[in-house]
Amino acid sequence: MSILETLTVNERLAVLALIAAGLFALAVLIIFRLRMTPLEKERRRRLAIHMFGRMGDGLLSDVQDNTLYYSYSVSGVAYSASQDITYLRSMVPPDVEVLVGPVTLKYMVRNPANSIVICEGWSGLRVRPAELTTSTKETNPNEATA
Repeated sequence: MSILETLTVNERLAVLALIAAGLFALAVLIIFRLRMTPLEKERRRRLAIHMFGRMGDGLLSDVQDNTLYYSYSVSGVAYSASQDITYLRSMVPPDVEVLVGPVTLKYMVRNPANSIVICEGWSGLRVRPAELTTSTKETNPNEATA
């Protein structure tokens, strides 16, 4: 004798209704996941790392076009990563040379290779003052400046 045979008609309908509701919820979830654009997925990834990630120190080695290249170490394992900042460009100074150097980053504890240096709500860039990064021209106090 199966479990369904021991249930009354109303209980069977209730079980079928629960199964139907679960399948409907699963279908809706799948449809919305499929409709999410890659840009939205990347934005959600950055925000998840910002909210749940652990902070660490890294070294920004290069900035090319709209990509940051950085490296860091977690538990003795060295990682090299890059981050596309095309849609975060307004948060980055126009002179990208001031960015190269130490940075603070966030990474996921369960997957340390999943990391960011900047997102919509946070930035780990350590921008140095302009006078330290540009060579200042020394002037002779005896010279007249025009």
